[in-house]
Amino acid sequence: MKINLLLAIATLAASSFSMADYNYCTTHPKAEWLAGSVAHTKIVAMGYKVKEFKESGNCYKIEGWNKEGQKVDVYFDPKTLDLVRSKLDN
Repeated sequence: MKINLLLAIATLAASSFSMADYNYCTTHPKAEWLAGSVAHTKIVAMGYKVKEFKESGNCYKIEGWNKEGQKVDVYFDPKTLDLVRSKLDN
């Protein structure tokens, strides 16, 4: 019984963390999103070096490096490309 409870808690916690990736952006209809190729080009023009570009829930997310050469994960609003969240990867 205790093992099942611990497993349920661990599963719930893991799903909460994965959902956290994309709860930062506001919801825009997909028709209002910038095309991925356009967003990628503009993000590079902002000074980011992109290792991986993808949709993450309601955001565009990059894994790469900022202007200072620091490894980062950055979330952008897919309509405006406003920076929504940025975290340094160590």
